Amino acid sequence: MPASDELYPPAQYGWGWLVLAIGILLILALGTWLLLRFTRPRHSISLPGEARYTPPTSEVLAQLRTEYLDQVQRIEVAYRSGNMHPRQANLELSRTVRAFVNEYSGLEAPVLSLDDLVARGVDPALIDAMRRHYYPSIFQRGPAVDPVYGAEAARTVVKSWR
Repeated sequence: MPASDELYPPAQYGWGWLVLAIGILLILALGTWLLLRFTRPRHSISLPGEARYTPPTSEVLAQLRTEYLDQVQRIEVAYRSGNMHPRQANLELSRTVRAFVNEYSGLEAPVLSLDDLVARGVDPALIDAMRRHYYPSIFQRGPAVDPVYGAEAARTVVKSWR
């Protein structure tokens, strides 16, 4: 079989294939951008050096103290009247004190554990109240600590918090 001496050029692709390839690349790039755009955490808009928490004024602080002292009193009255179990009373006192600290100072005390509060160096009155009254009543087996003492500790925290 004799071979012919003619050369054949390589097969050429049509222009439609090039448009299709560029379209697929653009769709992949757009999908990647959308994925990154909507899955990254959003950054808060604040100027450098700007404080995120501004402490309340002195009259607001006095009102906060009054509100939370009233809540502590209501919890103690509910416990003394027999409408609240000692564990529940201590749990409510713990929530109340933590909410007060959060509103007063901006510290996220309601979601911090006792170890986290100690590590942040919060007021010793709060640490003492949590360690001696609330944690043993809430988390340990056996009889709960008398909520009357927990209420007094809560009053101390509310009155002495800086």
